[in-house]
Amino acid sequence: MATNVGAFRPEELAASPHRFFRRRYVWQWPIRVFHWTNAISITVLFLTGLYIAHPILAPAGEAYKAFVMGRVRQIHFLFAFIFAVGFIWRMYWFWMGNNYARSGFPFFWRRSWWQDLFRQLGDYLHLRRGHVHLGHNALGGLSYTVFVIALGWAQLLTGLAMYSESNPGGFWSSLVGWVIPLAGGSFQVHMWHHLFAWLFVVFAILHLYIVFYDGQQYKNGLVTSMISGVKFYQEGDVDHDSWLS
Repeated sequence: MATNVGAFRPEELAASPHRFFRRRYVWQWPIRVFHWTNAISITVLFLTGLYIAHPILAPAGEAYKAFVMGRVRQIHFLFAFIFAVGFIWRMYWFWMGNNYARSGFPFFWRRSWWQDLFRQLGDYLHLRRGHVHLGHNALGGLSYTVFVIALGWAQLLTGLAMYSESNPGGFWSSLVGWVIPLAGGSFQVHMWHHLFAWLFVVFAILHLYIVFYDGQQYKNGLVTSMISGVKFYQEGDVDHDSWLS
């Protein structure tokens, strides 16, 4: 069924400004590039990591002729370094980007942050539009801090520590070799790395659900904003994502 959209009338905007949506450029291109690079890297790392942990292919002939595991490990290492570079780039842009690049930062020492966190939880539990943020809300910021930043560091450190075992005493061994005795040995590092990988899957499921839910509930172009950088908002939506204000 076709939808008829009437001509814009300025007097209607003046009389009922809350009914109209506005555009705002929120996500800068480095944020969007990091997001998609990160998504692709994590997907490839998870799939190749599963194969490394449980090989399912049995090529005919000698292993050195097929080199399947070697190729899978090469791909895994390649995307691990892509993930690491993107991770460092995102931390840099946290300081150099606009206020939305820092939105949702968990200010645990601020009462207003806790109020926003519980208010957002209440909005989700009641399935209502609630208070829409142009950037990340407190709940989103907390989720990214735990599942992306903290978990990202854990994966990088444990992964590079395992990588360093191929060259004892080398550069990576000197840089992150301390992770192995700290975790209780090589086997424990492997187990932690494997566990952290599955936590990324849990985060991905929750992230996709919330993104599509918010996009449908708030009508703010949340899904397409990570392509165009533009979000839509109405009068009264929250735009207080300033850094250390």
